[in-house]
Amino acid sequence: MPYVMVQIPNPSASESPLPRSVPTSADVARLAGVSRATVSYVLNNTDAVRISEPTRRRVREAARELGYVPHAAARSLRAGYSRMVLTPAPSFAAGPLYTRFLSELQWALGRLDYTVVQYGSVGLHGDEAARAWAELRPVAVLAPGSDLGPQGVEVLKRSGARAVVTLGPEAVEGAHALLADQERVGRSAVRHLYDRGRRRIGVVVPAEEGLDAFSAPRLAGARRAVRGTDAAVTELPLAYEERDAARLAARWASLGLDAVFTYNDEYAMLLMRALQDEGLAIPGDAAVIGADDLMLGRLLRPRLSTVHLELPSGRDLAALVDRAVHDPGAAPERHKVLGAAVVHRESS
Repeated sequence: MPYVMVQIPNPSASESPLPRSVPTSADVARLAGVSRATVSYVLNNTDAVRISEPTRRRVREAARELGYVPHAAARSLRAGYSRMVLTPAPSFAAGPLYTRFLSELQWALGRLDYTVVQYGSVGLHGDEAARAWAELRPVAVLAPGSDLGPQGVEVLKRSGARAVVTLGPEAVEGAHALLADQERVGRSAVRHLYDRGRRRIGVVVPAEEGLDAFSAPRLAGARRAVRGTDAAVTELPLAYEERDAARLAARWASLGLDAVFTYNDEYAMLLMRALQDEGLAIPGDAAVIGADDLMLGRLLRPRLSTVHLELPSGRDLAALVDRAVHDPGAAPERHKVLGAAVVHRESS
């Protein structure tokens, strides 16, 4: 095989582009005709000093023209702590309800001048994950559905985290806690089916990893709802796949079930279609109820009964983070969240 040598020309120094200098707050101040302190007040959204709106606009326009952005590390050094709030990326497929909650929280924290960073910690759990989060030196950590323990909370606090907030069924020592009663979701759904005359009730348990923190207590709540009655609950493992739903629907008659709580609305839509494809009438042959109260459930025929979940307000949670950052020595707060109310529609 012939080889061809190619010489790559080396550009002369005169042809090399000169590196552009990084703009500073002094450059912004000169262009806007104000002091550096004024630039700092405006770009850091400081309310302690009264600055006219025309001046604020002039500073922002100058910063945009120069491509200047404040130096987060420098600002952290002046304040003594960062403005980063870390949220671990969920280990489960986040649904529309959780995504909407997270968006509202990010907006509310941004209004308080915090920067929200989502950390992808796949394969890391508990205290090991806490050590990885601590390396970024966040001022606060929000750990939804985490298996974080007291030791992990202590690691985060020693690294400078002023607030650690957990969202789960139980409080963690040293952390603020948003207590989510997932059992209530399953209990409400199955009690509704029982009150509608159903006695052989299936409960879908997703096969996907990461959802057991939600599905296990919902199943426990479902069983509690019919304890001491003439009804029975049957666990139904189900992957979020059409083929798996079709297999479950094909053996529905042999299971002898007359109703199903499907964990959430997305699994309800999946299973309802499979049951209808098998010729089963809903709710005649099988009453169905989901959870989350998604818009798509209202568009189904029959319309989907569901459990409406009330997640904590993003604004309220941001206020909790801000209080904890400004008073890190305060006793941890405990708040019960996740209200659950049945919405009865045609499918049940």
